[in-house]
Amino acid sequence: QVRLVESGGGLVQPGGSLRLSCAASGVAFGTYAMSWYRQAPGKERELVAAITSGGFTNYIDSVKGRFTISRDIANYRVYLQMNSLKPEDTAVYYCNARRVVVGTRYDYWGQGTQVTVSS
Repeated sequence: QVRLVESGGGLVQPGGSLRLSCAASGVAFGTYAMSWYRQAPGKERELVAAITSGGFTNYIDSVKGRFTISRDIANYRVYLQMNSLKPEDTAVYYCNARRVVVGTRYDYWGQGTQVTVSS
């Protein structure tokens, strides 16, 4: 059974930092693309950062230079280091694991962790 569990969210002042962690189980971790999405109230869920199975990363423009996605394959974890946080970063952050095998997409989600940036 695939399970993704996020942690590390919380309340932080503008300009502060948080590190989100996602612990994966039940997946061949190194073969999945891992991503962080977020969803703010009244908005659609958006992709924030992703790391492919080959280790390539990409980010949405609004977090480039501030957020860093990384992974620890041996320990089945993916991280999102968030620096210089802004109020507009406030959202529920979700971990995602995705893999496409012979045209079939396998997509798994965590339960989310709340990040609130406020003074």
